[in-house]
Amino acid sequence: MRFTKMHGIGNDYVYVDCFAQPLPADPSALAQKIADRHFGVGGDGLILICPSEVADARMRMFNADGSEAEMCGNGVRCVAKYVYDYGIAKKPTLKIETGRGVLTLDLEIAGGKVDRVRVDMGEPILEAAKIPINIPGMAETQTVLDYPLDSILPDGLDDFFFRKADKYGLDPRFTCVSMGNPHLMLYCGRAPQIQETILGGGQLERLSVFPNRINVHFVQVHLPHEVTMRTWERGSGITLACGTGVSGVCVAGVLTGRTDRKIVAHLPGGDLELEWNEKDNHVYMTGPATEVFSGDWPD
Repeated sequence: MRFTKMHGIGNDYVYVDCFAQPLPADPSALAQKIADRHFGVGGDGLILICPSEVADARMRMFNADGSEAEMCGNGVRCVAKYVYDYGIAKKPTLKIETGRGVLTLDLEIAGGKVDRVRVDMGEPILEAAKIPINIPGMAETQTVLDYPLDSILPDGLDDFFFRKADKYGLDPRFTCVSMGNPHLMLYCGRAPQIQETILGGGQLERLSVFPNRINVHFVQVHLPHEVTMRTWERGSGITLACGTGVSGVCVAGVLTGRTDRKIVAHLPGGDLELEWNEKDNHVYMTGPATEVFSGDWPD
C-alpha cells in the first residue's frame, strides 16, 4: 500500500490515496499500526483521501488509537495539498467532504504546488446537547462559557487541577465549543510550561459528561489578537497542533471577552491565523501544508 506522510505545523498523519488504490479493509486497525512512532510510519493518525459524490474528494480521519473522528483542520489542509499537487483536481478552490460536511478551501500556490491553505471551517456549534456535553441540570441549548471546572471533576482529579492554579495561573473554569468535533478550553498564564497539566487532559477527555470524549486545550492570552495554546487531542494524546481546536479557541475567546475575532495562535508546531467572521458566522483558518515523504506499507 502506497502512503504519503504529511503535516500541518507538526500535526502529522499518514495519508492514503484511495483514488489510486483500494480502501483499506480495516482502517481502524491500520491506523493503530501505521501511526505507531516506534513500529510503524509514525503520526497522529491515518487519513484516507477518497472519491466523493458531492466534492472534489472525501477525507476520512482515524486517530492513533483507531477511533474515527469527524474532522481535522490541519489534516484537511494537507488533503487539499495532495488533491492539487497530485492532479486529482487542479483548482485554486477545492471542496472537501468531511464528517463535518463539505468544506471550501482556498489554495495559495508557490512553485506549482500548494504552500498554504485557507479553510472555511463553518459555523461553531455552541449548544450543550450538540457539542455534546451532558451535565445534570444543564439545558440542552445552554452555552458552556466559563463554567466551573470543579462541577465535573471526580475526587482526586479536582486536586490535580487546582494545585496547578497557582503554579500556572490556571483559571478553574472551562468553555466548550464544537467545530464538528468537541473541544474544551482552559485558560492559563503559562501555557508553554503546562506540559504536566496537559497530561491531565487525557483524564478530562474521558469524563462521563462528554459522551463522545473531548479535545482539551490550554490557552494563554498575550494580546487581544495573539494567543499560545497546548493541546491534548482526543484519541491521539499531546499533539503539536489542532486546527479545529484553535478554531474553537478563536470562538471561545470572543464569547468570553478575552480576544478579538481575528487572532494569531502560536502552537508548538507553528502559527495559524484565525478569523471568526461576523457577517457569515463562519470561522476561517489559514496555515501551511507540508509533504514529508512517501513510501510503501508492507501489508
